[in-house]
Amino acid sequence: MPLKGETSFLEKNHKKLIMNEVNVMKKIYVLFVLVCCPLCMIAQDNVIDEIVWVVGDDAILRSDIETQRLYMQNEGQRMEGDPYCVIPEQIAIQKLYLNQAKIDSVDVSETQVLQSVEQWMNWAVNQFGSKEKMEEYFNKKYSQLKEERKEMVREQQIIQQMQRGLVGDIKLTPSDVRKFYNQIPKDSLPVISATVEVQIITMEPKIPFEETDAIKARLRDFTEQITSGKMEFSILARLYSEDMESAKRGGELGFTSKTNLLPEFANVAFNLNDPKRVSNIVETEYGFHIIQLIEKRGDRINCRHILLRPKVSEKEISEATTRLDSLYTDIQANKLTFEEAATFVSYDKDTRNNKGLMVNQNYESSSYGTPKFEMQELPQEMGKVVYNMQVGEISKPFTMITNKQKEVVAIVKLKARTETHKANMTDDYQALKTMVENRKKDELLHNWIAQKQKTTYVRISEGWRNCDFQFPGWIKE
Repeated sequence: MPLKGETSFLEKNHKKLIMNEVNVMKKIYVLFVLVCCPLCMIAQDNVIDEIVWVVGDDAILRSDIETQRLYMQNEGQRMEGDPYCVIPEQIAIQKLYLNQAKIDSVDVSETQVLQSVEQWMNWAVNQFGSKEKMEEYFNKKYSQLKEERKEMVREQQIIQQMQRGLVGDIKLTPSDVRKFYNQIPKDSLPVISATVEVQIITMEPKIPFEETDAIKARLRDFTEQITSGKMEFSILARLYSEDMESAKRGGELGFTSKTNLLPEFANVAFNLNDPKRVSNIVETEYGFHIIQLIEKRGDRINCRHILLRPKVSEKEISEATTRLDSLYTDIQANKLTFEEAATFVSYDKDTRNNKGLMVNQNYESSSYGTPKFEMQELPQEMGKVVYNMQVGEISKPFTMITNKQKEVVAIVKLKARTETHKANMTDDYQALKTMVENRKKDELLHNWIAQKQKTTYVRISEGWRNCDFQFPGWIKE
């Protein structure tokens, strides 16, 4: 996968054109109903669909609310209050952000949208047990659900980007955090989950030249089939590429900038000019690639790729385990420290300059950017090893899969463990700081929404107004 973090381009634009036409027709219909027949929307409780809110130029349908309720119910999301009050208000707030995003020309990566959709669709099918059961639950075809989810994810990502822009960088001092902490009643202090700090040394099994040569020969064969017209690049990508997400789209990555790609990959991809040609073989930390240009658009590019990874045999795994076991013995014999071995021997470039100490890169974690991990945040194989270790203990070698999908042999040292406890300034400064940041973000966004309500046309049907809204400014007397 060359990214640091469907359909063809013509198909996507064709669908976009159709969706625009549908949206225009929907708006015409909304205006017709509002002008000619304001009472027909609430005349009966058993209507199949109706417009229940209008926010700016956008209508919120009863079916939109029902669909969102089913999604939330399926995902086990708890809701405080009446769903037919909470959900339309949530959608209305989203409309405010999306309208502002149009004004500010905020957009998101199509690749990230498609990846998120594929992950959710696969998860949902597993939850229901089959596509058929999923279709029955939502009373919609799989393809309809996928298109709905795509639009939903795109809007969610635009809203998140919009919120980040509105909030900006929040600067906090230690005194801000201390003041927040001192204001919390002692019996209401937040509970901090157990965390661990882990140091790691990895060793990658050697890949025999024969395996690398075989991979390159296979990619050269693919190139020959494509250039001779025997096979389409997209078909070979679907059949053989080991980047599973892009393989589903015929190897297509979607429009992206140079900074979002690995340097080795980007240097080759951005130098391609002829969509009929295939690049030379490119090696990255993920494996070996060939690339085909689809289209360039300014400083963004859309291309396809096929990724093949060399296979590691049991023999190479065994040899790497033996080498790491010997290093483990030397550390235990005090011939060198774990920290020295991590700095000079470890293959893990993300941690070797930090004496092997891992840093939490999970954006959603309250410990993001720190060495603290909740047990479930560790790679599965590592979590099993660390769970029963004592502080200061070093593990025996074990195999694990890295976030780059490489099989490596590792040893770890448990540097620290903090049990579940009530927050305190000494151990939990970062977690408390995150809480203060979130509170300030919520306050800024709350104020923005309240101001935006004053300048946005909002109409709520009579049967949907009797609610205890989070933001009372929707109904203007």
